[in-house]
Amino acid sequence: MDRRSFIKKAGLAGTGAAASAALAAPAIAQSNPKVTWRLTSSFPKSLDTIYGGGEVLSKMVSEATDGNFEIQVFAAGEIVPGLQAADAVSAATVEACHTVGYYYWGKDPAWAVGATVPFALNARGMNAWHYHGGGIDLYNEFLGKQGLIGYPGGNTGVQMGGWFRKEINSIEDLKGLKMRVGGFAGRVLEKLGVVPQQLAGGDVYPALEKGTIDAAEWVGPYDDQKLGFYKVAPYYYYPGWWEGGPTVHFMFNKEKFEALPANYQSLLRTAAQATDADMLQKYDYVNPTAIKKLVADGTQLRPFNQEILSACFDAANGIYDELTASNAEFKKIWDSIVAFRGDHYLYAQIAEYNFDTFMMIQQRAGKI
Repeated sequence: MDRRSFIKKAGLAGTGAAASAALAAPAIAQSNPKVTWRLTSSFPKSLDTIYGGGEVLSKMVSEATDGNFEIQVFAAGEIVPGLQAADAVSAATVEACHTVGYYYWGKDPAWAVGATVPFALNARGMNAWHYHGGGIDLYNEFLGKQGLIGYPGGNTGVQMGGWFRKEINSIEDLKGLKMRVGGFAGRVLEKLGVVPQQLAGGDVYPALEKGTIDAAEWVGPYDDQKLGFYKVAPYYYYPGWWEGGPTVHFMFNKEKFEALPANYQSLLRTAAQATDADMLQKYDYVNPTAIKKLVADGTQLRPFNQEILSACFDAANGIYDELTASNAEFKKIWDSIVAFRGDHYLYAQIAEYNFDTFMMIQQRAGKI
């Protein structure tokens, strides 16, 4: 090929590439319009793992759109109090929130079922039900009536049962016990004589220290360690049967969400699911170190005995019987979970349970 022919062909190729770039640029701009949203979290920044879920979503969405879709994250109290996050989204004060449905159970118990209720499912079970058992659609049927659309955006795994100033050895020990506990758990424990107390996070330590309350539940080792509860309530009970697999949700204003381009809607769903996985993975990584540190600092680990767990289980089922008879929204979601729960725990007893049990025996024998 001679020099003139090469230059001519190269010039034509360059012109074609430039033309393609010119055509592509407007198309990209149209598919990634400039959008700025605000997201209010129900959590303080000090709870970096659970609050961090909002930041994980924001970062993913921004990076995937070259900064064209920005979501500003605000901690609880910066725009509205943490327990009013979903209300702010319903009212379109903000476009999105990161919250837990059971915070709003007082408005309607159906709010809680998509997050967790006592003796429901563990984290894996909740995710299986949400993503493959129709849970997301069922919950969104309810949320849609509140002007919302929601997607799972995190899970802590099974939580701990709380910090107690004295040992709890029987049902009798629960009677008259003043405990910082909310939502469904409070309603169940109330049937067993506990006096539920509603306290903000910052008020729990001084209340335990002064004896104003006798016990308090929070989250789990990593988050609890920061609050120093072991100094004033040394007995740390498990499991937190009221939160076997609590799903944290991203909730979006339904009208605002549906006005987004289809690719932005898809991106939010994908980023929410990635955040959902990321949060549980982080808790699984940081909780083992935290529990060892707590025990080294004097924490006394105690299991709830079978008498207490069974009594709580029966009390919870009594409440579910009442609610399914009186609340059609609750019944529809709860019946779906119950139908899956039996199969989930049937299968969990086979390979998973036996492998984990064997490995735990090796760990206790000092072999791993």
